[in-house]
Amino acid sequence: MEKRAYGATGIDLSVIGFGGIIVDKVSTKEAAAHVAEAYDAGINYFDVAPTYGNAQEMLGPALKPYRDKVFLACKTGKRTAAEGQAELEESLRLLETEHFDLYQLHAMTTEEDFQTAMGPGGVMEMILKAKEKGQIRYVGFSAHSAEIAVRLLDAFDFASVLTPLNFASIWNGGFGPQIMDKAQEKGAAFLALKAMARTHVPEGEERPNPRCWYEPIPETDMAQLALRFTLGQPVTAAIPPGDIELFRIALAAVKDGFKPLTATEEQSLRAYAKNLEPLFAAASR
Repeated sequence: MEKRAYGATGIDLSVIGFGGIIVDKVSTKEAAAHVAEAYDAGINYFDVAPTYGNAQEMLGPALKPYRDKVFLACKTGKRTAAEGQAELEESLRLLETEHFDLYQLHAMTTEEDFQTAMGPGGVMEMILKAKEKGQIRYVGFSAHSAEIAVRLLDAFDFASVLTPLNFASIWNGGFGPQIMDKAQEKGAAFLALKAMARTHVPEGEERPNPRCWYEPIPETDMAQLALRFTLGQPVTAAIPPGDIELFRIALAAVKDGFKPLTATEEQSLRAYAKNLEPLFAAASR
């Protein structure tokens, strides 16, 4: 498994990350098997959040045999220090660890998110105190707004940003390049989401995959092209959808090493994207 630098930390992460939602609501045996499969494939980057059902509870014991050999990222959706402290302590307990390698402000989207989390009494105050105590090694954030992501990168020296980087969102929505540019300017690592997403699920229709709120690309070959497109950008790693079969498709795409898209492959992906509504779009395009 190819590994890339996590910013200037001296740490290298596998180009494919393991999304903890994969082990949500599976058996203890299945969780252990999925984590072992990922580790044996060369995955050293694992990401989870309190909002992923019981994923923390399942991932903790499954990851324990490998904990000192992997990079574990967690998140907080809380915006105040008091709420965030309780959530951090619960996450550490459930994941059976004394520290997180990366702790992230989760789903930063609105101006209110920014002002509350980064302001007086905000969760960022708690995160920095926890970092001083050794409970957190690196601080990052996830964002679903290009504008908020750029503002956060300007406001603090984050180690990384976790955000969607998807072919259709870039080409049809103008979402992504501005975050990549700012991350490079600030020296923050870029961790990518939604590489294998196709588009929105039409209102009133059942989700094609119950673990994805969006419609993943159903064609294996096209899903792998989309993933390789994302990995061809200045990113450290991409986290596939939280489904074990889609995760395996991602692993297969890079099992012989990452290969950039050829001109013909990019043309095919552009044709596929032509009439797709992007999952994300920048406010100013």
